[in-house]
Amino acid sequence: MRIIIIGFGNLGKGICRAFVEKADFLKKVHGLVPRVVAVVDEFGAVVDEKGLNLPQLLKTAESSRTVVKYKGGKRGKLALDVINEVSADLVFELTPTNIRTGEPGLGHIKRAMQAGKHIITSNKGPLVVAFKELDSLAKKQGVEFRYSASVGGAVPVIGLAKKLLSGNEISEIRGVLNGTTNYILTRMSAEGVPQEIIIREAQELGLAEKDPTLDIDGIDTACKITILANSVLGMDAKLTDVKVVGIRRITPEATRLAQEAGQMIKLVGIARRDLLEVSPKLVPQGHPLAVGGTLNAVTFELDLAREISITGFGAGPKETSSSLLGDLIDIHHSLGG
Repeated sequence: MRIIIIGFGNLGKGICRAFVEKADFLKKVHGLVPRVVAVVDEFGAVVDEKGLNLPQLLKTAESSRTVVKYKGGKRGKLALDVINEVSADLVFELTPTNIRTGEPGLGHIKRAMQAGKHIITSNKGPLVVAFKELDSLAKKQGVEFRYSASVGGAVPVIGLAKKLLSGNEISEIRGVLNGTTNYILTRMSAEGVPQEIIIREAQELGLAEKDPTLDIDGIDTACKITILANSVLGMDAKLTDVKVVGIRRITPEATRLAQEAGQMIKLVGIARRDLLEVSPKLVPQGHPLAVGGTLNAVTFELDLAREISITGFGAGPKETSSSLLGDLIDIHHSLGG
């Protein structure tokens, strides 16, 4: 399968490492041979119709911080031009999230679909801004559209939901969907440390962004709830439809009192057809959502199976490449591979 990768940050590099490390497995078990024919980053692009040497590309990108330094790289080459000009079956859209306009990822995805190329993305921005439009365009163009990595990282939330739909009706989705806030609340509960100190330590560890606003104020979780509402519950929800309260007002005293009552405070996102909400909730210790550290967890309420929960690592390039690779394999098989 001929592949274009747009965005060569941690996730772009992560999926390429997965291609290298799992090449034999992919070919033997799935009959899949990924061939990356183009990579685009913020500085330009590199194209090789015969397939790029991924170990060498990764080495070059690590040392120079751009793919442009790889042989044949072209500074200033735009992603939209690469999509139009390069013969490929599938595009990975892995650029940073923009929840206001969805760009530039939204434009990349549209152009790829219009060019008849299948799409896999981790980018929440386009999905929050224009999910229905993209879903309709994919169907119109007859291309596959996958976005498992946009919610839950390595946790196959969307994939599991699609399987559950074959025999159950999902009435509610509840989830701890942001590893940064979960880490902060876990530390506060265990150590009684003020939130601002833990945030600084999380930033030093790379667990929190320099500006943690989207995490702390619940916006990241609200994006994921919007995506789940649309992709799983069949809604036409916008980010503004989600009632959002973050964790800024949670104190060590509050986490201590909760613990004494056999509870934990977690930032929980809820998706129902009559309610979209993100807010701190009391979760009983031992409940599937009472996960610690940077773990994510999701619980589905169902008519037949009643309740099914899933837990796992929600962040990190290696973990997220699990979802990206899973989507690629799914598309490969859906096309008869």
